[in-house]
Amino acid sequence: MSDASLSKYIRKPLPLRISPWSAGAMLIAALVMMPIAAVVWIAFNPSDNIWPHLLSTTLPRYLRNTLVLMTSVGVLAGAVGTGAAWLIARYRFPLSRWLEWLLLLPLAIPAYVGAYALVDLLEYAGPVQTGLRGLMGWQSARDYWFPEIRSMGAAVIVLSAALYPYIYLLARTAFREQSRATEEVAMSLGAGALGRFFRVGLPLARPAIAAGMAIAMMETVNDFGTVDYFAVQTLTTGIFSVWLESNNAGGAAQLASVVLVLVIFLVSMEKLSRSKTRFFAMSNRYRTIERTPLPVGAGLLATLACLIPFAMGFVLPAGVILNHALANAGLWADPDLLSALWNTVAVGGTAAALTVLAAVFMVYGVRLSGRQLPRMLLPLTTIGYAAPGAVLGVGILIPLATVDNALADAVEALTGIDIGLILTGSAVALVLAYGVRFFAIAQGAADAAMGRISPSLPMAARSLGRTRGQVLGQIYAPLIRGSVGSALLLVFVDCVKELPATLLLRPFNFDTLATRVHEQASLENLGDASPAAVLVILVGLSAVAMLARANR
Repeated sequence: MSDASLSKYIRKPLPLRISPWSAGAMLIAALVMMPIAAVVWIAFNPSDNIWPHLLSTTLPRYLRNTLVLMTSVGVLAGAVGTGAAWLIARYRFPLSRWLEWLLLLPLAIPAYVGAYALVDLLEYAGPVQTGLRGLMGWQSARDYWFPEIRSMGAAVIVLSAALYPYIYLLARTAFREQSRATEEVAMSLGAGALGRFFRVGLPLARPAIAAGMAIAMMETVNDFGTVDYFAVQTLTTGIFSVWLESNNAGGAAQLASVVLVLVIFLVSMEKLSRSKTRFFAMSNRYRTIERTPLPVGAGLLATLACLIPFAMGFVLPAGVILNHALANAGLWADPDLLSALWNTVAVGGTAAALTVLAAVFMVYGVRLSGRQLPRMLLPLTTIGYAAPGAVLGVGILIPLATVDNALADAVEALTGIDIGLILTGSAVALVLAYGVRFFAIAQGAADAAMGRISPSLPMAARSLGRTRGQVLGQIYAPLIRGSVGSALLLVFVDCVKELPATLLLRPFNFDTLATRVHEQASLENLGDASPAAVLVILVGLSAVAMLARANR
């Protein structure tokens, strides 16, 4: 039999088919990871290499300040959050029921708003120093000593007060999930309250505390408004300085790559700290720990210990901002404020809706594909949440500007019409940055919600002739509606508070509530910034209320 006649009996391999759902999922993953890849590419292929100049001048200072600030905030926020969580989870004392939720409220206030409020309260012309001079009869600053407000120490305090709730929330849950049996064993061996904390409670809660501290430290690296206002030169402020003042995009990308390496190191260390740690319940008679009433004196001290971070993180900034807002009530009708409010709602709402829709599409596409590559890409799309906004700004604006200019040139060559910069000249870049930055929130919510649905439901729908799109719309959509709604609100709130990426990517004469607060406060005009700051705080409170409800 000839080769030609044999060929018809040989089974030919089926062509590899990629469904539109899988292709769409991979396209979304590539779009989310594009800014990070762009930063790395530009850093290693800059038009003007300033690595030698950075290494010999500013980079050591930027890196040192960033490491000191990040470590100090991690330690202080970790101590405050862990201590408050232990007291709330293990003891009953005056106001403990209220403080359990009040300690979450600093999450509603961006750190840069807390910085503006602290300086307004404690600066030379502020009410504290003015009151001291009047009370003591001092005439000028030479007559007395007062700590420097705009300093590294003040930045550490403000950032710690704003970020400790991340550690508090995770540590409180970890302490509550510990078994009563471990506590009883420690007590039978003679361990006191401090001994049980350091030898039992703290080691068992270490993974949760490490995760919270990693989040707080990454948020510290991301911060721009606070460190800029306190004149602390970090890697993030360096990106702004090199790009906007020195007009060197390659140098900004090189600094952004250093920030990216630092963030990846933080994430890796947090994962490594938990990689070999395993805890198991050794008894099927699991009992939760009951909270112990404290004596009057110890109870009052516990109340005070929990009130201090709450007051520093929420009461002080909210009180100062609200006082200015009431004193400048006429500014609520300012057209510029209304324009900033509309811009914030439009851009943040659009970004939140597109981000959640893209996350649902991607998670569903990955589940349908059954292939290894899309499943490997799914966790990689969360890196945008760890990357600072300034890094994403560099990674988005430079490639997008290249595409924008090429598109405008092509259209003008074909039609003779100059369409201008469509992508970077509008809010498109801002929407993309928000989507990449907060995609992890939407993706996590969608993945968890779909994971709770029994596979038999979509399989039954498919057996009845429903298409994959109909399965998503008729089966999954009603069941994941609550989780998707929560993700939508959380992404929107984070978009409202985001400052570094907004400052870098917004079009000319385009203000959001966050940029308006920053610009007015930077001009030492907190009164004009106060209405916008109040609106930002109110949006943040809605997210905290939802978070508290979910963690009851």
